[in-house]
Amino acid sequence: MAVAVRPGVNLTVDEVCSELGVARSTFYDWRQKGRGPRCIRLPNGSLRIRRRDLENWLIDCEDPS
Repeated sequence: MAVAVRPGVNLTVDEVCSELGVARSTFYDWRQKGRGPRCIRLPNGSLRIRRRDLENWLIDCEDPS
């Protein structure tokens, strides 16, 4: 399932996982280890990821070689 790019929009965990092609469990494992993208915790406990934070995180993950 393709996810449309929506600049300036906060993404859900499901949208990020779909875009990256990883399972939710992988995303939460990264968070637990402090290796995932920055997240916003909403008052209801849900997480959101800013598009720019995801893009910055992906840049940081790039292999320099």
